This record gives sequence, C-alpha cells and structure tokens, in this order.
Amino acid sequence: MFKLKKYQNDALDALGDFFDRARKGSIQDAYKDVLQRQQRTEAYQEIFSDIPSVCLRVPTGGGKTLLAAHAVALAGKSVLDSDAPVALWLTPSDTIRTQTLEALSNARHPYRQALAHYFGDRIRICDLESLQTVGPHDIGKACIVVVATIQALNVSDTSTRNVYSFFEELGEHFRDLPASLTSNLEKVTEGDLQSQKFLTSKDIGRVKWSVANWLHLHRPLVIVDEAHNNRTDRFFKTLGRLHPSCVIEMTATPVPGNNVLYHVSAQELRAEQMIKLPIVLAEHPEGWRECLRDSILTRDSLELVALKEDDYVRPIVLIQAMPKGGEATVDVVKQHLIDQENISPEQIAIATGTQKELNGVDLFDPDCKVRYIITIEALKEGWDCSFAYVLSSLQSVSSSKDVEQLLGRVLRMPYATDRSQAPLNKAYAHIVATNFAEAASNLRDRLVQNMGFERLDTAGIIVPQQSLPLAGGSGGTAQSIGQNTTPSIPDCHVELPAVPETHNWPEDLKAQVEIRPTSQGATLVLKGNVDNEMLKQAETFISASLPPKAKEKVAQQFSDHRAVRNALRAPAQLGILFSPIPQLCLKLDGYLEIVEKDTLAELGDWNLLDYPVQLAGFSIQETVNSFEIDVQGEKVKFRHIDAQQLKLNEVASHISPQDLVRWLDIQVRKPFLPQPQVLAYLTKMLSYLMSGIGLSLTALVRARFQLADAIKGEIERLRKQAMEKGFQGRLFEMSVPTLEEVAQYSFSFDAGRYPARNMYQGSYEFNKHFYPVIHDLREKTPAGNTAEEFRCAMAIDAHPKVKHWVRNIERQESCSFWLPTASDYFYPDFVAELEDGRILVVEYKGEPYKTNDDSKEKQQVGYQWEKSSNGLCLFLFAVERDDLGRDVFKQLADKLL
Repeated sequence: MFKLKKYQNDALDALGDFFDRARKGSIQDAYKDVLQRQQRTEAYQEIFSDIPSVCLRVPTGGGKTLLAAHAVALAGKSVLDSDAPVALWLTPSDTIRTQTLEALSNARHPYRQALAHYFGDRIRICDLESLQTVGPHDIGKACIVVVATIQALNVSDTSTRNVYSFFEELGEHFRDLPASLTSNLEKVTEGDLQSQKFLTSKDIGRVKWSVANWLHLHRPLVIVDEAHNNRTDRFFKTLGRLHPSCVIEMTATPVPGNNVLYHVSAQELRAEQMIKLPIVLAEHPEGWRECLRDSILTRDSLELVALKEDDYVRPIVLIQAMPKGGEATVDVVKQHLIDQENISPEQIAIATGTQKELNGVDLFDPDCKVRYIITIEALKEGWDCSFAYVLSSLQSVSSSKDVEQLLGRVLRMPYATDRSQAPLNKAYAHIVATNFAEAASNLRDRLVQNMGFERLDTAGIIVPQQSLPLAGGSGGTAQSIGQNTTPSIPDCHVELPAVPETHNWPEDLKAQVEIRPTSQGATLVLKGNVDNEMLKQAETFISASLPPKAKEKVAQQFSDHRAVRNALRAPAQLGILFSPIPQLCLKLDGYLEIVEKDTLAELGDWNLLDYPVQLAGFSIQETVNSFEIDVQGEKVKFRHIDAQQLKLNEVASHISPQDLVRWLDIQVRKPFLPQPQVLAYLTKMLSYLMSGIGLSLTALVRARFQLADAIKGEIERLRKQAMEKGFQGRLFEMSVPTLEEVAQYSFSFDAGRYPARNMYQGSYEFNKHFYPVIHDLREKTPAGNTAEEFRCAMAIDAHPKVKHWVRNIERQESCSFWLPTASDYFYPDFVAELEDGRILVVEYKGEPYKTNDDSKEKQQVGYQWEKSSNGLCLFLFAVERDDLGRDVFKQLADKLL
C-alpha cells in the first residue's frame, strides 16, 4: 500500500478525533476542540442538525482522493461502528466519476489498495447503474462504495431521474422491513405511474424500490469531491433525502460554509516531496517568441541535469498557446518550434479538444520522445505527468484561462521523491508580462483562488529567474540553472490609485523611487536593493494619505515583495548548509543508539501480563438508540438505556470470544509487543469484562471498535508508565555523540523540508532565518502587545554570534529537531547555528514554569544534552524575565558570552 505522508496522517487523525468527539458530545463542540489544537477559531456552519459535515482542504497535488479512500474506513469505524460501511462517493463530473470508478476497481491502484488495507477482499465497487448487482448478503459483510456524479442525484423533481425510480431488481433489499425503517422512505406517487408504466394505482403509497431509498436505508457516509462547487439548497436537500451518517468534503479551494477541519500548507507538501518548489518565474515583456525561446532553454538545461539522476526523468514543457484569433495559435506555435527552434516534430504533441495526440501515449516511457505539449486551456481532467517541469504561457496571465491548472501539472514531483539534483526540485514558469511583479501577482492570485494555496505560502514560493543564456551552450545553460550565486532582488512595483504627492518625502527615498503614471493611477517602482529601513519608510510615506482599502492593497504588495526578498536571501534557498545537530544518545549492549521512542520502551523492560487487567472509564455508547455503559472499578452504570437495544445485547453472539480476541489483536497490535503476549493479554481482558464486570459477549462484539480504542489507550498508558521509569533511571547516562560519530547520530535541517503552517506575517523583517518562511510566530498578542516568543526570535536574529536559526516545528519528527522525554519528544522553540560552529537550542516558556513538571523535565533533558557535548551544544530555557531580573535579550547575551 502507498505509504501516507505525515500531513495526510495528520488530516486523518483530525478527522477521527472529530468523529470521536462528536459521538460523545455536540458536533459544534467537537469541531471547536479539534480546531483549537491547530490554533484556529472558525465557527461550525451547521448543515444538518445531527449529521457531522466537515471538509479537508488539500492543495492541488496533495492527494485528496487517496485521503478520501482512507477516510471511508475511518468514518465507518468512528461514525457507524462498522467494518463494512456503505459509502456514496460523489464526483464533480462524469470524467472524474469514470476515473474514480476505474481506480477503485483496480487492485493495483493506490486508491483500491487503501480500501483493501482495511477491508481485504470484502469490497464492492459499483455505480448507480450497477447497484442491483449488490445483494442483501453483501450488506454488513463488505465495504460497498457507490461512485456517482453529483448531478445524477442533485434534482428538484425526483420523478425525472433513474436514481429515484422504482426497480424490481432491488426488491430483495426492501422485503420485510419494519415500519420504523420505512417511514421516512419515498413512496410511489401518481407521478411515478406516468414515468414508469409498469406501476399501477395499487402501487401508490408503497415503498419505492429505488437506488435513493436503498442509500437512505443504509445511511451512507458521503464523500464529496471538489466540494466548493456544491453549496446550494438543492444539493443540501438532496443529501438530506439520502439520510447520510456523515459528510466528508474534499477540496483545494473551500468557500464559506465548508467546515474546514484541517488544511494542508504548500510547505507541508514540499516537505513531503509531493511538489516542486519554489516556482522560478521569468517574465517576458518582449512577447511570446522570447517566452517560448527561454522555455526551451530552461528545459534543455534541466534535461542535462536530469542525466545525473538515478531515476529516469525527461523534463517536459507545457505550452499554453493562444485561442483562435490570437497571434500564437496552436498551429503557429508548432510551426515556430519546428522552423525557428529546430525542434523535431516527434518531440511535439498537441492536446486540445479536437487534437488528442497524447491518447495512448505513456509519457513516462524512456522511449517516448515527447518533450513539448501544446494546449490552449486545460488538459483533460486527471491528466498527470510529473515530468512536466516548465509552464510556458503565451497568453496574458491576467486574462489567461486555466493557467493555474497547467501550473498544477508542473508542480508534481517525479516519483513523489526529491531529486538528487537541486534544479529538478523546482518548477519553472515563463509568462508573457511586463515585469516580475505583475506576473507574480497574477500567478499568486491563481494559486490562492483556484489551487488551494494560502496567500502567505504563495508570496515566498514564486521567485524570479536569476540568469539564463540567450543562446545554445548547453554546458553554460545547465550551470546557470544549478549554480548558487548571490541573487538579485527584483524591483518592488506598487500599484497606486493616483500619482502620489512626494514633496514631503525624504530626498534619499526619492532617489530610490520611480513613478510611472498609468491609466488607472500610477505604478511606483522601488529599487530592489534597498535596505529594510528604506523599504519600511517607503511603505509609510506611500500609505500615509491613502484611503483604507487602497492602504490595505499597498500593504499586501509590500508584504509580497518582502516575502520574495526573504525567499531569495534565505540560506536554505542559497544552498547554504545548516550544521548537523547532535542528538541525545545512549549506549545499549555496547552500541550507541539515539534515544527514540522504541529505545525508551526498551528501557522500561515491561510486559503487559505483569500488570493487573483493568479498563477504567471504558464506555459503550450505542450508536443506534443511544445508550451508554460505563465501567468504573467493579461497578457497571447504565444510562439512557433503550430496552429494545439492551435485549439485543442479551442475545447469544455468533462470534466466539476467540474470534473477538483475534479481531482485537489486529486492531491494537504494536510493533514493540510480541503477538503471543498481546493475545494472552486480550484473553485476560475479555475474561475480566465478561466474568468480572458482567458485560455480555454480544455487547462487546457490538461495541468492538470502542473496545479496541479503549484497550489501545490502556496499553499506551502502561507503556508510558514503563517508559517514564526507565527514562529517569538512565537520563544521566545519555550523551551526545563524539565529533567522529556526529554525522551518524545527528539531525539536519534540509532545504525544502520545512512543513510550516500559520506562517509569520508581521512587519518586522528577520534577516537570519534559515528558511524563507517562519512557522507559527505571532508578532502581537490578541491584546495588541508584543508577543513574548516574537521578542525571543528578535533576540536570536539580532545577536552577532548567530549565523542562522530556525523556528522549530512541533510534532514533525522527521523535519524538526527533538529531544526525548519520559513519554514522548519535545521540540525546542528555536535552534540556531553560531558563527563559531556551536549549536544553540532555546526553549521559551512565558507562563510560570517553576511548578510545571513538564518544564522541569525539559530543562533536565536540555541541560544533559548541553553538559555531555563538551561545549559544542548550548541549551537555554528562556523566560520573559528570570530570577535575576534579566529579559530574554540579556539571558541570550549572557549565554553566548
């Protein structure tokens, strides 16, 4: 099975957490709680009063459909307590429906493999037309996924669509149903007699054997692809008619009303090697021929670089020609490539509505010759070739249709793995535009509005191309693409509603500014090489007399320019390396090991069978008629018991205790626990619950998902208890590796591996941050005061001994530096490399920390890391003001003396 990326697991964890909380409390509170963990505060927009409906926001290239496939099992377990759910998968078009249906039906496709991971071969995939092939015996035994277009169901008049029609073939599903299940199903009406002649007046009022009723009967979990397109009352009424158990929306570009539970940033996609970044942008005011020429040179350079790769990569240019009536039409561009650029015709393919030269072509085949693809608008839906590296848009970007769709094609990373050659980790765009600021602004807007990127993401990921030779010289061209040179900062172009009055401006500012009147007002051009203070001064004087809306627009343009400056100057972008950071190690059996979670578990030397069997607080929550059973010690408390459902728990189970133990073993198994030990523990647990507590086997089987979660929680509690004991006993034996060993036992901050979220957007410009963006750093508190962690970052950035630093990201095990604790890892707030090669780690605590056990443990671990390093590592536990009255600037200065 295709291994999920960290952000995909995080999104699914958030979804599972939400469903679990919603089952135990209100949907609104569950949504609020999950968002609080992400430091977000959006309110839940209710669609159905008792049906959870949330959205996962994943930018283009992030694998939304794969996430949806995994979400089927997660929702089935969390919402329906079922390992054989019914899912309705709604797509925005018939093309996508066909592709999704084929992928889910193909045993070798990652989407189908995702389902098979949970359901094995118990999977039935069908569309609305083939639903009659699903028999009553499949219900409750197989995961059933029905793939349909939204349009097939989304109607006001149900008598006009087959999905709401009477089908004799579905009769077996509706026979002998109790009144409680048929009361809300659609019945045959006189209107149905008109459209279905085989029905008679005797049928009026009987339950309609329809696909829609079949779905309603089984309460499907609903997956909605491209959910931003469906926010109409008619759509909501359609969903309500189907009686879903939950609604999971997937989109890159949510709109108000989409309850975004989790969103993924572009930096996360790049850190997981899903996309190429940054986008190297070149503007071409001269016209389409020059744009096309430099696109070819860029591609040629990349192909030479690609020869050094172990994997086969053949860079491709996507050329967006002009529509009919334009100068650079498809035919003109193709002829120009052949006649003027000496491109062989076999390297060119045309992909338009009428010319489909890519049909049946495997672009990944090393024998394939195609290097240039000419189109006008969008390539066909679902088209995906990660060898696309260069977008050449010959249309004006401001009016060009679908340029973002084509840009999305060149962002995908070949084989979803970083290339060994740095130039192949970037995407390239050549645009017909008068200047970089214009091209970048238009492209940035498309990325935000149509591809799911955040504004703060896009500002720093579009950078200008630095140099490109205008003629052949393949060796020189390749070098220009890959070389690390000091970049030139583009000029800052600011669009103003009127020509500004400058007579009160300082003379040194006037000397750096050029004002160009336009039909809409004026463009102010500020030289790119001005310092931070001059840039800030320019923004102040330009904005002084502007109305609020114009002032906001100017502020955004300056913010975008600062992001470009930061991106070009960031050490990671310039190829500068961050020194390896030694990790805390321990010698076990004569070998040095990094103190990881598995190491900590070994230190505890624990065995599940050594502990008394208990499951304090375990509750069975009935999902059909809502009752709850709590185990508190040796007592059982029943609340909200429905007598009919309680009788079900008294009926003998067809599943034996051994069957339940084997099922639980699969659910709770951990790599650090031997299976015989787990099986023995589970057998003891069932005996305790049935004999000691008095729960029936049937009740436990019906609540098996909740039981599995409770047992997993108990195992984790025992594990942490053992880890804490082992950790405290060996802490003072831990040390960092020697200089000779540090390469093997260290962490490195690498370019492109910084999955930032909630990016810093303050007015202060940091100069030494290793990456172009800064993760989750707030300049002001909600009360408007300067944030304490922000002051700490300023102190680090301003210190002359600091070479560069990183705002460390929490819970990013592979991309961030961490130190072990007794129960987990802790991620210090800041990590810096000093000019003399030493490493400084800063953990900042603003709240009172002396009585905080967590803080005390972090100090112990940090100082052990420092003490054992022979002066190579420094650890500072910084506070707003310490016992000596020193502020954070003074604490840092004294530490670095």
